Amino acid sequence: MMKALRIHFLCFLAFLQVAFAQTADRPNIVLILADDMGYSDLGCFGSEIQTPYLDSMAQGGVKMTNFYNASRCCPSRASLLTGVYPHQAGIGDMMNTRPYPAYQGYLNRETVTLAEVLGSAGYGTYMTGKWHVGQAQEHWPLQRGFDRFYGLIDGANSYFENRPYRPNQKLTIALDNEEIATPQNYYSTDAYTDYAISFVDQHVQEKASDPFFLYIAYQAPHWPLHAKPEDIARYQGKYMDGWETVRQRRFEKQQAMGLFPPSTTLSPLDTTMRDWESLSWAEKVQWDERMAVYAAMVDAIDQNVGKLVEHLRRSGQLENTIFLFLSDNGASNETITNQGFTEEIRAANFFPASHPKSFTAYGKEGAVVSNTPFRKFKHWEFEGGNATAFVAYGPKYIPSGLQIDRPAHLIDIMPAFVEWANVAYPQEFAEHAIQPMEGKALQTIWNGAVAEDRAICFEHEGNKAVRKGKWKLVAEYPEDIWYLYDVENDRAENTDVKAKYPRVVKELSDIYDAWSKRVGVIPYQELDKKRKNVRYE
Repeated sequence: MMKALRIHFLCFLAFLQVAFAQTADRPNIVLILADDMGYSDLGCFGSEIQTPYLDSMAQGGVKMTNFYNASRCCPSRASLLTGVYPHQAGIGDMMNTRPYPAYQGYLNRETVTLAEVLGSAGYGTYMTGKWHVGQAQEHWPLQRGFDRFYGLIDGANSYFENRPYRPNQKLTIALDNEEIATPQNYYSTDAYTDYAISFVDQHVQEKASDPFFLYIAYQAPHWPLHAKPEDIARYQGKYMDGWETVRQRRFEKQQAMGLFPPSTTLSPLDTTMRDWESLSWAEKVQWDERMAVYAAMVDAIDQNVGKLVEHLRRSGQLENTIFLFLSDNGASNETITNQGFTEEIRAANFFPASHPKSFTAYGKEGAVVSNTPFRKFKHWEFEGGNATAFVAYGPKYIPSGLQIDRPAHLIDIMPAFVEWANVAYPQEFAEHAIQPMEGKALQTIWNGAVAEDRAICFEHEGNKAVRKGKWKLVAEYPEDIWYLYDVENDRAENTDVKAKYPRVVKELSDIYDAWSKRVGVIPYQELDKKRKNVRYE
């Protein structure tokens, strides 16, 4: 009897040792998502904007130069959270209700979120910021695995107040499952960080032995352009040389950093854009101010990342924490001029961008700077739409000082989390069969264990692409003509080589056709016929 008890006791000790080792080995994970930030907007990717914390992380961690998102807010968030392509998660478009499983407009139950996977492994799971993958409360963050949430359920809002911008619109800022009002002196970027810190502090007090997962989905720098006066002041006057000159400076800095092969050239400017010198002085001042506010918004993200980093350092959590930073799509060329906005908001578009009651965007002229050196913008599948700056940092877990040029995608983040957390990805969750992960763990991409010619596919509202090795096949809606680029040597997609490589076009288009059928893509012209209960970003 005593011998049996001793064996059981020793087994129990062994179990505790394994459990402790797993817990001690598992890092805290902080996932930071910017909104509508262009590829070149961080200092470490070419910008003049001051981003010292993120630049330091890039220098002391991994910088990925060929990382892809899904080119638009909702699809990217769906793919990021679930590790599958957006259509497989139920958000092939936006939060629009349509009679197809791939376009239902909220995360389906045949997927698991990062929070559900990590929460099942004992992680505390917390989120602040923009949700935008399910409007009805049954699809909010706490219903998809998060322990705490503070932020914006919808797609965009004022940074200073809760201010609907479309007719009959209701925007929801929530704490956990309750709608709450914004306080005085509110600035959303700061608020999201402050709540994130409070959630982490609560976790450390109550579950000190467990790691945490924190997802901060900053609203910035999505329109409207809103920043604090002291941040704006640092950038006023810095953009009076015009978009062509600022863009050229960024490109030269990128080349000096070795972000692209020497053969890379700037993409041509949109033919509808005016020459800077043709603008009046008042127009130049207006653009400079809009760019100054935009730069201040990016600067504020970095400040808040720094605030979180320093808090974790003081609390002894930093050494055991991994940080990932990226954007949900490329820069946005959208403007606040169409009939989808209220009359009040359209009038506010003409206020000075530095005014807290303004509601404006920096348009195509600002977006071409943010997306240096790429063509097109958010929504398209050219590099300007789906390429993002990507930084990973974690002293104990992430290689230091690496630049990785191999392609990767949002779908690669779930496998990386599964590996870091030492958790099994479920085949079934909450009585639902779960789709397998689509990606490859970032760790294996960094060490070169993933084939460089694997295919990554894209589709959003008729825009489509395939990236495989050095090739990228891309088309835009409604033209629907394939173009082929050697993005290893022509990253800005300036020279179409489809006539020279018809076999590559055939191979990649066949890959796209098989993928689109597998994930449930519906031709966009057919989707437009079935549109109902549309919700705008």
